[in-house]
Amino acid sequence: MAVSDHIKSGRWGDPYLDLSQYEADADLLELNMGPQHPSTHGVLRVVLHLDGETIVKAVPHVGYLHRGVEKLCEKLTYVQITPIVDKNDYVSAMTNEQAVNMAVEKLAKLEVPRRARYLRTIFAEMQRVASHLLWLGTFAIDLGGALGGGTSLFMYTFRERELILDLFEEVTGSRFHYNTHTPGGNRHDVHAGWAAKVKPVMRLIAQRLDEYEAVLDHPIFEARTQDVGVIDTELALGLGLSGPALRASGVDHDLRRDAPYHAYDEIELTVPVAQEGDCHARYRVRMAEMRESIRVVLALIDGIPEGPIIGTRAIKTPVQVKIKSGQA
Repeated sequence: MAVSDHIKSGRWGDPYLDLSQYEADADLLELNMGPQHPSTHGVLRVVLHLDGETIVKAVPHVGYLHRGVEKLCEKLTYVQITPIVDKNDYVSAMTNEQAVNMAVEKLAKLEVPRRARYLRTIFAEMQRVASHLLWLGTFAIDLGGALGGGTSLFMYTFRERELILDLFEEVTGSRFHYNTHTPGGNRHDVHAGWAAKVKPVMRLIAQRLDEYEAVLDHPIFEARTQDVGVIDTELALGLGLSGPALRASGVDHDLRRDAPYHAYDEIELTVPVAQEGDCHARYRVRMAEMRESIRVVLALIDGIPEGPIIGTRAIKTPVQVKIKSGQA
């Protein structure tokens, strides 16, 4: 079924539905979903038309938070872009930095030293855990206080997330916008005792994950997530989903394993996949991802190789590399 057919089928409400042709005696309610923080942070508002608890029409309004990144980057050098993309997804700044700098490195044929590749892998997996913790805490709140632990779980997950931010602050001096990746490597190195601090934090969070799942082992949580928001495999591919949302729809795809970069080619990676494509499947995949990320960090942290953290062929001046418009 095509994407447009999925939409028009009414699975999430038909955005093209003429409400004047809807049931005349229906008592419809118009509800604005968003913009709100932290779940959408101003980027999206959806006008929902409800018949009881059934969405009969959903009209999205996008563009509430256009940061002008493209325009800013037109006048910046590649080494200056990193702190801009930090803010694209401000709870996954390490990942944003890696993506843009990897693109520059591919264009300029820059080789990243092995030590920097290890650091990037460790940072990425720690950032994944921190980001997923924020998702889990806000997810519990959004599901409602009837869970008997939604607000508590929010506080618990932010408590553990702070431990990871403390570790990032020790390396970069920042807790949010790190500006630590740069074309050809990293700006900041880890100190001698940093690894010894990482290991107990990762092990503590792994232990706490069991507690989080125990809190959410609740019939209300299951009722509000199972068979809700179903995205089947065909639709997930048609929408261009990626990451845990794609894997929760039955697509076994992960670039860390299928096209390894950084130090992922030096470690075996288990990719969690679910078939149901509903909210509960996406919850299970993300929980499993946190456990796998913790395992990867613990497996690599004691084996960080010696050597430089930035390649000798890295960009050193603002004018050495320029890609003409349309060339990329």
